[in-house]
Formats: sequence, structure tokens, C-alpha cells
Amino acid sequence: MRTFLVSRTDAIGDVVLTLPVCGQLKQLFPGCRVIVIGRTYTQAVAEACPWVDGFLNFDHLAGLPETEQLKVLRAQQAEVILHVFPNKLLARLALKAGISVRIGTRNRLFHWFTCNRLVALSRRNSLLHEAQLNLQLLAPLHAAATPMALPEVATLVRLQATEPLAAEWQQLLSQRTATQLNVVVHPRSRGSAREWGLAHFGTLARLLHAAGHRVFVTGTAAEGEELREWLIEHRPFLAADLTGHLTLPQLLAFLNEADGIAAGSTGPLHLAAALGRYTLGFYPPIRPMHPGRWAPLGPRAAYHVFNRPDCQDCRAQPAACTCIKALTPVAAFQHIIAWQPMPNLPS
Repeated sequence: MRTFLVSRTDAIGDVVLTLPVCGQLKQLFPGCRVIVIGRTYTQAVAEACPWVDGFLNFDHLAGLPETEQLKVLRAQQAEVILHVFPNKLLARLALKAGISVRIGTRNRLFHWFTCNRLVALSRRNSLLHEAQLNLQLLAPLHAAATPMALPEVATLVRLQATEPLAAEWQQLLSQRTATQLNVVVHPRSRGSAREWGLAHFGTLARLLHAAGHRVFVTGTAAEGEELREWLIEHRPFLAADLTGHLTLPQLLAFLNEADGIAAGSTGPLHLAAALGRYTLGFYPPIRPMHPGRWAPLGPRAAYHVFNRPDCQDCRAQPAACTCIKALTPVAAFQHIIAWQPMPNLPS
């Protein structure tokens, strides 16, 4: 049984778009073990993926003495490590631990001294999606003539809720009629994406409420504090404020039983897409943040982007991004009401 370590020590959405690497390894090497190395807050994502056999917590590993770090890595009995997200500490440890095949990009100087398989991979100016770029790191193991087509890649982005939704949230979602939609909105991005704006999300919530649908707001506890005045103002149009109330496994379970989500290019958007729910993402046309690189992948995933390729005005003044503000709440509302109420999936 071959064991592969897949290192992705950054954010939730990045980990979701690395899942195709895990799925492709399972297809190329039937019966292999795939272990994801990630941060504490992404563990639930790895555990929800059917392609992943184990999770190695980088935050825990980084706090150990080097002798213990090497012991932990050697205990995995891995033949291969793929540095999908470059991490100098892990690259050095993988070399010292004696992992036979160490794959990284040529773009990091430290990979030249720690990896023995280097892949020429330039992300910033690439026309490929992030998930397609991640798959290129498999070239030393399986040289493909052309990048995998995005629809095929999307079939490898798959998550399953790992725990049942708590009864109080289950009851909340079940209070809809047969024609009502349970729509999640996630207004904030924790700096990971251009934001559509609270005014637009507020208008969308009002439109959905007026049409008889139910709107739920998600976010961290800190985001809930930031949104406090907005939440009070829009309370009549919201079915519930869930900010700060859901662990990541419970957020997965909630998204799994809602109909869909409207959000910027955030982790929850990618989670919902991978769960097979409806998604509507709001994107600027600017490289490398545009949907060509970061669109959600899933059978019901969609996005809105303003047709002004690589707008230099927004690049010069990110805080005043007019391109993403040009995406109207009315257009988003018209897109969402075309969704069909989905049967609740088992958590």
C-alpha cells in the first residue's frame, strides 16, 4: 500500500480545490493511502473528503521538537510528499525524514535544496483554474499530455458531511414550505476575497424575503460582531443569524441541508459547491482573483463576474472595487429564484 502526503497548509477554499489531487491519486494508484497535511481549522474539510484517509495537523507538528517532528513524519511511512502549498519547514522535514519522492515547484528556492522532483508551475499568470494547477504537481508520478479539463476536475471535488446537523438547526431549516428556498448568505471573506458589500447583501436578503424565501447569515463570531448593526437592521428579513454559532463540521452539515449559498470567493462557497448544493459566487475580473482561477467547482456551482477583463482601476484601488459592486442584487436574486428546492441530504 503506497502512502502519499499532500501538503496544503493554508485556507479552507484552497484545501477544497486541492481535493482533486487526492482523488486523482486514488484513481492512479488504487488502494493507496492519502494523508493531508493542513492547519487545525481545515481538518474538518479533509475528514469530509472521501479521497482522504488521514489528516496530519501542521500546527501541532510545528510545535514539536525536531526529533519528534521527524518521528511523526516517518510514522506515516510515506513514499511521496506533494508540496501543493510551499512550506519551508515541511520541505526541510520531509528531506530529513527520508521520504523518497519529494515534489515541489521550481518557483521556491528552498525546493531546489529539499525536493528531488521539481515542477515548472507559474500560477500568477496562468489561464488554468487553481484545481487544474494543483494537479500539475502529479506530473512526476503520471505525466499527462494536457491538463485535465475543468468539468472532469470538478467531479473530483467532493465532500460529505461528517456529523449530523444539530437538532435546533435541523428544525430551523425544516420550517419551510415546499416552494421556499433556504438560502445562506456569507457576507464577509476575512480578507481572502473582494467583497460584494453589505448594502448588496442587504438588498438581496430583502428581495428574497419579499419573494417568500428564507435567508440565513453565516460567519465567524468576529464577523458577527462586525456585522452587528447590519444584522439588527436586517433582522426582519432573516430567518436566522448563525454567525459564531457553527463549528466547521456543523457548517458543513448546515450547508449540506440548505439549498444554496451566495458569497464571495470564500471557503463556505467552495464547501457548498463541493457538497453539491447551489452556489452563486461574486467575483472581480482581476487576475489572479477572477473566476477563471478561483470559481467554485460542483454540479450546481455558478458565479457572477462583471465583464471588464482585468480592470486596472480596481487593481489600483482595491478597497473601491467598482467591478464587483457592479454586480446587482436584482441579477443575483433572479439567478437564485431559479434554483429548485433541494431534498435534504443526510448529514
